Amino acid sequence: MADALQIFAGREAARRLAREGWSAEQFSLLLGASGGPKWFVLAALDRYLFGDFLQRSSQPLATLGSSIGAWRHACLAQPDPLAALDRFAHTYIYQTYSQRPDGDEITAASRSILRSIMGADGATHIADHPRIRQHIVTARGRGACGTRHPLLLPLGLASAAAGNTLNRSLLQRAFQRVLFSSADAVLPGLPLDDFDTHRAPLTAQNAEDVLLATASIPLLLNGVRDISRAPPGQYWDGGVIDYHFDLKHYADTGLMLFPHFSSAIVPGWFDKGLRRRHTRPGAFDNLVLLSPHPAFVASLPAAKIPDRSDFKRFTPEQRTSNWETCLRRGEAMAEELAALVDGSDPLRGVVVSPDL
Repeated sequence: MADALQIFAGREAARRLAREGWSAEQFSLLLGASGGPKWFVLAALDRYLFGDFLQRSSQPLATLGSSIGAWRHACLAQPDPLAALDRFAHTYIYQTYSQRPDGDEITAASRSILRSIMGADGATHIADHPRIRQHIVTARGRGACGTRHPLLLPLGLASAAAGNTLNRSLLQRAFQRVLFSSADAVLPGLPLDDFDTHRAPLTAQNAEDVLLATASIPLLLNGVRDISRAPPGQYWDGGVIDYHFDLKHYADTGLMLFPHFSSAIVPGWFDKGLRRRHTRPGAFDNLVLLSPHPAFVASLPAAKIPDRSDFKRFTPEQRTSNWETCLRRGEAMAEELAALVDGSDPLRGVVVSPDL
């Protein structure tokens, strides 16, 4: 394969691909990680997956997303996923702010982006889609993390980070995972019993608030208070708990598909600096992970994937130009995946666990 896309497959995933080829019906779970503007490097992959590959199956498909990952999955559930992705990309690229935006301004802009994705009936499609079964992770704050107080919240986050450094389970003192799921949706293979987890229904009435909550970075956005059909309290970014997800408990027979901006899987947001908790994709037998090749990343503007620092690092004109370039350049990744899916060798260029 060329050097835009790299694909990693666990042992069982590689066996299945070699035996059955790239069949959309093999995949029972689609993952979408937090990452904000990092999504732009995956946007063309999403267009191919949402508009072509995943449409080749009539089987139910569960999605599990946090933050921007859940927003991407919201596009998949729309009647025209490609149009929804286009609206998403346009409004996200061209979001503008005052010189020093506060939480109110950033929250309002985020809600506006969400509404551009969903249109008039998008929340109903997300909650009631006949095939795409949505699961969205949020973090419900506890103690000081259950408030927006400008002094208490930073102290709560600092305490949460310190506890998480000692043991990931200590993060439960500051946050509870609340998983919102669409009607009759079952999350295959992931019990999510590693953390105090409350399960709540995802409905047409609360979908917008849930999607806003899962992308509400503490100290940057306001979060969402008292989401309907869920425990009362302050809801924050799902990536605080499930940044890239902890997949070691996965036990379903179907395969997981993970379009990702990294070749490393980091369980929670506070684990980013804890290299010992980073996991390579080959450690998960049923996982297929798609990510940009390092050489491809090096060829992007500023030699990096877009991220939130771009808002301060570049002028608005430079930022939008860079993000548009990344959006276009990502088409090479989609083209390589399409060639592999329809080619004669399903494992051509795929990095397989060395234990296979």
